[in-house]
Amino acid sequence: MPKAIPWCDLKVGALAVVLTTAAVGSSLTGCSSLYYEGAAAGAGVAGAAVASTVTRNAAVASGIGLGAFAAARAGVQYSQRVMHAYSQDQIAAAAGPLAVGAVAPWFTKHSVPIEADEKGRVTVSRVISTGMLDCKEIVFSVDIDAKKDQPAASSFYVAAVCRDGNDWKWASAEPATARWGALQ
Repeated sequence: MPKAIPWCDLKVGALAVVLTTAAVGSSLTGCSSLYYEGAAAGAGVAGAAVASTVTRNAAVASGIGLGAFAAARAGVQYSQRVMHAYSQDQIAAAAGPLAVGAVAPWFTKHSVPIEADEKGRVTVSRVISTGMLDCKEIVFSVDIDAKKDQPAASSFYVAAVCRDGNDWKWASAEPATARWGALQ
């Protein structure tokens, strides 16, 4: 018979505080892989803690663990999508007012450093459509400054942006998969 969950138990409360602190700490490292692994490890520990207080059935405990891991993974992917959308909005805003051939800088400044701040240049390579649907094809770079052990580098990508009212928005999915993976 399953045991009742002791929500008032100090051990469970202390574990929750430790896990929350670990998750927040790992999320502020500025490194996506540490953020993801920290969330996965935290979910594993939390899932095991909850499972051990709820049941002794291995199948039920495995289900709880997998559910906790899936929730942590979904949370990480959501936060990455938010960060990527912010970067895409910054690039689109810089590219929108440009004429074909003009170049402008773009940059991101994340309020929560889950991912590093980035910068680069953007140019409009061609106007795709005008009138009711204003769209442009853009080429943008992601520039990395030189460091003691690393020379400066730039990576280049192609995307499309379209006008949405007064704003310009990211309008392509496939060209950016090399940069952001499947998490656009």
